[in-house]
Amino acid sequence: MLDFFGLREQPFGVTPDPRYLYLSSGHRDALASMHYGIESNCGFVTLIAPPGMGKTTMLFDILSNLDQKARTAFLFQNKCTPREFMRFLLAELGVQDDSQDFVRMLAQFNRCLLQEARAGRRFVIIIDEAQNLDESVLEAIRLLSNFETPRVKLLQIILAGQPGLADKLIKPSLSQLRQRITSVSGLSPLTAEETGALIAHRLQVAGYTGGPLFSPEARHLIAEFSEGIPRQIIKYCFHALGLAHGARKHSVDAAMVRTAARRLDIGQFVSEVGAKRAANLATSMESNPSPIRSVDDFATEGTESSSSTVASHNASQQDLTPEEAIIYMRNLVRRLHSRRGGLGRPDRQSL
Repeated sequence: MLDFFGLREQPFGVTPDPRYLYLSSGHRDALASMHYGIESNCGFVTLIAPPGMGKTTMLFDILSNLDQKARTAFLFQNKCTPREFMRFLLAELGVQDDSQDFVRMLAQFNRCLLQEARAGRRFVIIIDEAQNLDESVLEAIRLLSNFETPRVKLLQIILAGQPGLADKLIKPSLSQLRQRITSVSGLSPLTAEETGALIAHRLQVAGYTGGPLFSPEARHLIAEFSEGIPRQIIKYCFHALGLAHGARKHSVDAAMVRTAARRLDIGQFVSEVGAKRAANLATSMESNPSPIRSVDDFATEGTESSSSTVASHNASQQDLTPEEAIIYMRNLVRRLHSRRGGLGRPDRQSL
């Protein structure tokens, strides 16, 4: 497929490659704010945004820019205790310590900080998906910020996470941590114009040099369907490009984007599957008038007995969806009514 479109590599991959980071005005401001916080030794800075906005890619961009300039640690293990967090941190620094003594691990970490400070290097810890951290771990992270000299902080910390992180940080129990945060950045969905710019940027990085690969209508639909969320934009582009390749077309049109959106709509897929199952069940019941022990038995038995048998059969139909169950019961009542003939119209309240 790459050769077909004149690409060196897949432009719409899902890995957080900093080369493909498109900086909208909001992304540029957030990135500049984080860099300024690090350069100014501000201690804590935070990045808070909904899923799919490119937080992790931005963090990798920061890591690549800090290479050779600072000692860094990138952590994303967020389901842990304070002791486990410290072990993860020391392991990231190449220090193996199986001690269960939290104070001892803090002392070991402090020695690493002093060593880097003497070498004239900054020390930056980046913590991704921080909204999942327990409050006790966030408090342990706050303690790390106490490592400083009279003139400079020995450690810079970036906390990045979804809006749930903000919900935690505003709690009174975390007021001391909140007071140490000097910068809070957020990210907004891309506009339609920025969506088109993101697509063009990723194609350029992937080596594309041809004419417009996505029609204006296709770009407009991608912006609409994705709601400006970069991860969604990339996903729609990936699938639409695959459809264009399958049709041997050298450009993506609006119809391909609609098809991609339809195929990616899990909710619609579930509804369609349920409708097909219900239709198949109705057809099967029409062709097989006696799915239970005997419909004639219902015609000759009393209402109480019939209801008991129906309830017994329903108990064996636990895998039916609500739609299938409704169709099943409608067909059952219709057959009972036709078989009972002169017994009269079924009492609607009894059903």
